[in-house]
Amino acid sequence: MNVMRVWLILLIGFYFSFSVRAADWPLFRGDRGLTGAAEGKLPEKLSLLWKFDAKGPVKASAVIANGMAYVGGDDDGKKGLKGKLYAIDLATGKQAWDFTCNDPIEASAMVLDGHVYAGSVDGFVYALDGKTGEVLWKFETGDQITGAPNWTKSPDGKKTYVLVGSHDFFLYCLDAKTGEKVWEYESENYINGSPALTDGRTMFGGCDALLHVIDITKGEREKVINANSYIIGSVAADAGRVYVGHHDNEFLCIDLKAGKIIWNYKDRLFPYSSSPALTKDRVLFGGQDKRLHCLRRDNGEVVWTFATRGQVNSSPVVCDGKVLVGSNDGRLYMVSLDQGKSLWSYETDDSITASPAVAGGKVVIGSEDGTVYCFGAKVK
Repeated sequence: MNVMRVWLILLIGFYFSFSVRAADWPLFRGDRGLTGAAEGKLPEKLSLLWKFDAKGPVKASAVIANGMAYVGGDDDGKKGLKGKLYAIDLATGKQAWDFTCNDPIEASAMVLDGHVYAGSVDGFVYALDGKTGEVLWKFETGDQITGAPNWTKSPDGKKTYVLVGSHDFFLYCLDAKTGEKVWEYESENYINGSPALTDGRTMFGGCDALLHVIDITKGEREKVINANSYIIGSVAADAGRVYVGHHDNEFLCIDLKAGKIIWNYKDRLFPYSSSPALTKDRVLFGGQDKRLHCLRRDNGEVVWTFATRGQVNSSPVVCDGKVLVGSNDGRLYMVSLDQGKSLWSYETDDSITASPAVAGGKVVIGSEDGTVYCFGAKVK
């Protein structure tokens, strides 16, 4: 197969992933570049549409597809028993099915071609039927999984592959239909976040303080870039650049082609574990300094910051000129993108470390109070 055909197949795949984004939020951060940007409209003030009792802390971010919200959690946070993945009717908030595994599900699931893929702290990747929750296959890694899966196409375009990292230091590429391993890539420490995809590459950071850039057609290292400290969150990739924060209080913009840091932002001495959101000219992320930060993408200059009363480990989502983000103070905030002014907030009974899922004018997010919340326009 010639190179042009391979690239055409990959580009078609990327186009498809963006074309479904307005109606659905089928994976962590909404798209395969993990940009955290949602399409559609949101009301100026959100109203609570329903609440769902998840019976234990919800740290996983929800995903939305085919009229359903899927969210993982811990069935009993006090006893530390089983992990759960819930399928919830987006219109009513009623449970369609649930799936139980041995340990909590703390990362987002992914919905693709009618199937739901999720990793668990028990070290397994599970593939489930999206309508029934039936287990189709499971794949065992060597340690816990705390990052959400992503996906790509095989070089000939005939197969779909699932990409997921593990604390066993490996990034795995699995056949989405069978769960068979296609390739594995070894890093030098835990992989905490999700792999992002752009321009035929996948990239991730981890506890080895490196940004790994991998050719997804072969699973081979293209380059590694020193990030100077270990990376907790996921990167966001767009237009040949990658954006990510790390544990030593610094946020970076990295040029993929040059393999070097273009600019860095360092304010107070607090780590950044939130995954960034991207607009055309801005990058937004939370900090353990209790603030939401908005910078210019081209040079890292501060546009504004927004203060909450708790650490912001939740990852922001941008939609319709608004920014949504949770805080450890228990609130979900909506602020204006242009000036960072508070527009609305809602208080839950515990920390919000999960990130919002936004689709079709609705916002779904879980709290460590054991509840999944859905917000949208007020029902008349």
